[in-house]
Amino acid sequence: MKPASLMATTPRLADFVSSPSPLPSAPDLCIDAREASRQGGGIALSTRAQTPSMKYIGFLLTLLTLPVSLTAGELPEGYKLLYQQDFTQPKALADFVMTDPGAWRHATGDQGRGAIELHRQSQYEAKVRSPFNIALVADKVFGDFILEVEMKQTGKEYGHRDMCLFFGVQDPSNFYYSHIATQTDDHAHNVFIVKDAPRTKISTHTTQGVNWGLDVWHKVRLERKGGHVTVFFDDMTTPIMEAEDDRFGEGYLGFGSFDDVGQVTGLRVWGPAMKERPATFYGRWKE
Repeated sequence: MKPASLMATTPRLADFVSSPSPLPSAPDLCIDAREASRQGGGIALSTRAQTPSMKYIGFLLTLLTLPVSLTAGELPEGYKLLYQQDFTQPKALADFVMTDPGAWRHATGDQGRGAIELHRQSQYEAKVRSPFNIALVADKVFGDFILEVEMKQTGKEYGHRDMCLFFGVQDPSNFYYSHIATQTDDHAHNVFIVKDAPRTKISTHTTQGVNWGLDVWHKVRLERKGGHVTVFFDDMTTPIMEAEDDRFGEGYLGFGSFDDVGQVTGLRVWGPAMKERPATFYGRWKE
């Protein structure tokens, strides 16, 4: 059984502008920090009484911070929030091991949101043909999981323009990754395995590619259940790629790019459980 899609229920602008109710009697909105914390991040809304001015100020602030997807869903039974990172402070980078820590830095972007930025190519040479720019959540391994993250590609446009998600990582020469790119071919926009040999495509389904745009944030989700992998891009109902492979079990996970640059924020990982396991490869970021 595939994991269910996961997004918190969010209000629609049309609910407010098309309501037959006069302005003062429209539903009151305010930001509830306690509920947001319970849901594992993001913005939560409540209907406590507010003045009209407070109500619409709160609504506008909420619009600026809503996730890209507005679909509702539920976590699979037994899943819980295992890890989250919003990169509000530079020290957040210490949570990761990287092929080249010097290629990553803390960034502050839209509305003061923090992010981790891959700002140059990593000075790293893999033993087999595989991505150069990798950042993994350190010292934690995951089996079945749902990963959600916001990603922005900041490089030039070309067919293989990409950002990647890594999972099931055993060591630098054995792992899976999803390469999300402008155009698909045998070396781009697919799910791949690296198994002591150059990366090999394992996708059972993929689209023709995605439009990263310029200075645009995108919501990306990767779901892994047993050997089944599903990847979503902005539209959380229709996958852009799927794969089936069980050669690697639980492992480290993270993000990066084959040979491009970009930014990442809003990382969330849900699953039944995770294990602590020291990461003994790659480098640690130092402030």
